[in-house]
Amino acid sequence: MSTGFFQVPTPINEPILAYATGSKEREQLQNKLAELRAKQIDIPMYIGGKSVQGAQKVAMTCPHDHQHVLGHYYEGGKKEVGQAIDAALGAHAAWSATPWERRAAIFLKAAELSATKYRMDLNARTMLGQSKNAFQAEIDAACEWVDFLRFNVHYASQIYADQPISSPGVWNRVEYRALEGFVYALTPFNFTAIAGNLPAAPALMGNTVVWKPSPSQVYSAGLLMDILTEAGLPAGVINLVFADGPEAGDVVFNHRDFAGVHFTGSTAVFQTIWKNIGNNISNYKSYPRIVGETGGKDFVVAHPSAEPKALSVAIIRGAFEYQGQKCSAASRAYVPASLWPKVEAYLKEDLAAIRMGGTEDFGNFVNAVIDAKAFAKISGFISDAQQDADVTVVAGGNCDDSKGYFVEPTVLLTKNPKSRTMVEEIFGPVLTIYVYPDVEWKQTLALVDETSAYALTGAIFAQDSYALEEAKAFLVNAAGNLYLNDKCTGAVVGQQPFGGARASGTNDKAGSYLNLLRWVSPRTVKEVFVSPTDFRYPFLG
Repeated sequence: MSTGFFQVPTPINEPILAYATGSKEREQLQNKLAELRAKQIDIPMYIGGKSVQGAQKVAMTCPHDHQHVLGHYYEGGKKEVGQAIDAALGAHAAWSATPWERRAAIFLKAAELSATKYRMDLNARTMLGQSKNAFQAEIDAACEWVDFLRFNVHYASQIYADQPISSPGVWNRVEYRALEGFVYALTPFNFTAIAGNLPAAPALMGNTVVWKPSPSQVYSAGLLMDILTEAGLPAGVINLVFADGPEAGDVVFNHRDFAGVHFTGSTAVFQTIWKNIGNNISNYKSYPRIVGETGGKDFVVAHPSAEPKALSVAIIRGAFEYQGQKCSAASRAYVPASLWPKVEAYLKEDLAAIRMGGTEDFGNFVNAVIDAKAFAKISGFISDAQQDADVTVVAGGNCDDSKGYFVEPTVLLTKNPKSRTMVEEIFGPVLTIYVYPDVEWKQTLALVDETSAYALTGAIFAQDSYALEEAKAFLVNAAGNLYLNDKCTGAVVGQQPFGGARASGTNDKAGSYLNLLRWVSPRTVKEVFVSPTDFRYPFLG
């Protein structure tokens, strides 16, 4: 067998296509959208390399046109989850023993396929199935997914190259083993890239995976599985199952060979998972790795020296891109009284120009929220706020689910900095603003830090450098991703590793080597070239 110290291709962030009017990529994407809308597809589970159909056939619809059926997927239950675990365990020995460069080559090929052959398909499925506009889909479904694959290979090579020193006559080595057992990847609806990365990252490091995506993301998840298979991923390495969450969890978290969970979703679900693992801890072969990114109540805080227009644009983009359905989305803002009149005027002007509708119309900035449950939750928050004497609706506030699940970008102004919409995660296009007296800058920083249980993202706006540094230091634990004079969304793989602490997760930083380290179990090997043959120390004489 040929061997060597292999240098992987240097990763660069995948260039983002603009889809400008008259561009080739715009035409290609529109053609793919039309093609997919004109047909229905069935998506099976993939277990041990085989297509598996569960007992229940579930329709996939467009959130912005919920009567339009894109196809169906086949949902299973405990039986299929058990089969997926068996397949993962059966594939573990061969996959974990596969040379790391071969594993890397598979994921690099998947990146290339995703950036070229399947780029428009990935974006179109994300647009139709998850109601993202063209630019948001491009950033997520194509570019971020490709970035995860390429940069993960780069980080894996760095991890494997990190070796201890050796004294004379000794060779010390560290082997980065796969975890003993299977990894469970539980993935969200809102980012196709995250849905792919959560099973792919542990698999790259030699683990085998059971992957359960959100029901609202199956339309694109099926394609991700097809891409990985075409790239050469062996049967059983990643097993895609569709099942009820608690039902699947009952099988997974009671299994002796459960080795870890890679999760993105709600805080409540993650805490339930953690409790289940704790209750079963004595049953496991090893202590499972628990890696999770959960919710956020992300902030924008402005100093009186902030530039009003920049602040307004950051609020609009941070709060209303992808209908606020990002864990990182701006949900609460603190604006000094001296700036509020200008900021309010800018917000109203820009929001009046925003169009809302289906993703196939490239003139729409805002599209639909993901499903009926989300619509009911978000519209409920707005309705309650409209009845609150402390709250004024600055813009938006209208909701309509007759054709799609549309919630207008909504800006609320509150007199109470601890009002419900300042504290609770909404996960929709709703931003609440508290206007504070300029002289209460330090007190406002304390409000930012203490109001929410979350600590995912935040943004500080100030032209005063001292104020910027003061806020950065005061809010040291309030956000895992902090942005200075920029919106609080849009973490780029390799540039801003993503994750938060407190109620927002374990802060294991997807898009960096830190996350990959959680999916290996190091073994230290000390080899002595000439073994001692006398037990006596020199001082014994």
